[in-house]
Amino acid sequence: MKLVFAGTPEFAAVALAHLHAAGHSIVLVLSQPDRPAGRGMKLQPSPVKQFALAHGITVAQPRSLRLDGKYPDDAEAVRRALEAAQADAMVVAAYGLILPQWVLDLPRLGCFNIHASLLPRWRGAAPIHRAIEAGDAVTGVTIMQMDAGLDTGDMLLSQSLPILPSDTTGSLHDRLAELGGQLMVQVLGQAEHGKLQPVPQPLQGITYASKIDKAEAAIDWSQSAQTISQRVRAFNPFPGASTALGAEALKIWAAEVGDALPSAGQVVGQIVALAPSGIVVTALDSTLIITELQRPGGKRLSSAEFLRGCPLQVGRVLG
Repeated sequence: MKLVFAGTPEFAAVALAHLHAAGHSIVLVLSQPDRPAGRGMKLQPSPVKQFALAHGITVAQPRSLRLDGKYPDDAEAVRRALEAAQADAMVVAAYGLILPQWVLDLPRLGCFNIHASLLPRWRGAAPIHRAIEAGDAVTGVTIMQMDAGLDTGDMLLSQSLPILPSDTTGSLHDRLAELGGQLMVQVLGQAEHGKLQPVPQPLQGITYASKIDKAEAAIDWSQSAQTISQRVRAFNPFPGASTALGAEALKIWAAEVGDALPSAGQVVGQIVALAPSGIVVTALDSTLIITELQRPGGKRLSSAEFLRGCPLQVGRVLG
């Protein structure tokens, strides 16, 4: 099929690679403008743009797609490019810009979206983070026929995936990205033969995965250890759960639930043991065992490595 692809991060680049490997003709790629990144804060192309350029695919990077918005020249240039492309379909994965109705209407078969949840649960910007944070046991990928709403379109294909107790957003992201690429290839095969079977999303079970804010990273030790451990996993690799050690902000990259507290009224956030298994800290109902952490400007370290360079004392309070 003749496709336009719209996406930006690694999740989308994996899907683009699957479509390319399946032999589809990708005539145009849309991706977010280059952003500053790294220590030098130099402009960096997105993973999708890097893949496209490496395979000789034309790339457009509009700042907006609204013809009546802040960047009408960008939108008009893309409109001309999309009309010239005469694509059968547009595939969208983690693009980052809202598609106006004129974009949705251009491709012959419309626009298909790869969404990293089992819709209608976790519509919105951060479905992988929020599924882990909420303690969900299962997530998945839904391929959706896009409409003007926020992840409200008819479902074309979905498949579930278990969330492992060890999963972080990083590890789950990688498995969901592979699944998303595979399912999108299947949907395009159905579309080629006129066998799409759209199913409206259920009206029950709708939840929204709001964008991750760095301010959410601070650990609240008055929460349960289970809740904190889920948030640590959800915020790995971004933005990284954190807690204060004096004037320093420690990043907590891995932790597990420990024993129940022997009595109520203990100070939350207090270090109660420095064990071979990790740094044991009190939470609301039980202890949390920190197993991997990082000082500002330092490397990620196991708790044992960390303690060799930064001795802690039992009784010290974090946060």
